[in-house]
Amino acid sequence: MTAVTPPGGPGRPGQGGRSAQAAPSAQPGRPQAAVGGWAIARALCVLAPNPSPMTLDGTNTWIVSEPGSDLAVVVDPGPLDEAHLVNVVATAEGFGKRIALTLLTHGHPDHAEGAARFAELTRTPVRALDPALRLGDEGLTAGDTVTTGGLELRVLPTPGHTADSLSFHLPADGAVLTGDTVLGRGTTVVAHPDGRLGDYLDSLRRLQALTVDGGVDTVLPGHGPVLDDARGAVEFYLAHRAHRLAQVETAVEAGLRSAADVVAHVYADVDRSLWPAAELSVRAQMDYLREHGLIELP
Repeated sequence: MTAVTPPGGPGRPGQGGRSAQAAPSAQPGRPQAAVGGWAIARALCVLAPNPSPMTLDGTNTWIVSEPGSDLAVVVDPGPLDEAHLVNVVATAEGFGKRIALTLLTHGHPDHAEGAARFAELTRTPVRALDPALRLGDEGLTAGDTVTTGGLELRVLPTPGHTADSLSFHLPADGAVLTGDTVLGRGTTVVAHPDGRLGDYLDSLRRLQALTVDGGVDTVLPGHGPVLDDARGAVEFYLAHRAHRLAQVETAVEAGLRSAADVVAHVYADVDRSLWPAAELSVRAQMDYLREHGLIELP
């Protein structure tokens, strides 16, 4: 579950909210022209054939490997699609790589449903934050560093989209694999009740710090094109969330009480097929405003 806002931007400035919180009209981040293929020296994207309004072009399955090594790590094998899983293995082998480990950014089916079958195909363990998703003895926790074939991936907790969301910092290439926390187009869902807005904002700030002090320039997202301006993308997300939060607060102050009514008002410029997902984010925003004493609801 991913995109809510279409690529044109996060909404008309001021609609259903405060003009002082107007969001940018177009998403920055310098997206690359195409989805799939080599993005940076250590990361190759194999696009899953599951495009939709929620998954954009499809799920980005990442093959990550140190140059010169014959071992590779796969991040998010994607849906349970046999042809895609076999293609990931064949793509790695075509570059002289043997898949030695599978990692999951989170447990949504478009990222993780194929993990068990992929583990069978590759005879690899699956590591994830959620114990229910793991295959093998090791999980993933904040501060872990995954080292395979000379590759270094640092585990970064980025909850908010889901409680179990992780990102993977690839310091050698100044990149971060963000799963659904930051997308290549549009913005993501805070998947209430599992996802929480306060956690999500903290995660965005954690990623922002990486772009300022950690040398991260590139976002390798779970959906959509690679972004070559990581700092611009994360700052856009923070501005977008502030804008939407102000709109929701204003809508509630104007008398709207249900999440569905708030969606119809605040997301009036968004395709209605995305409203059910938008309602999850609105519920998360209403919880956040209530918890911080900014609105009162029965």
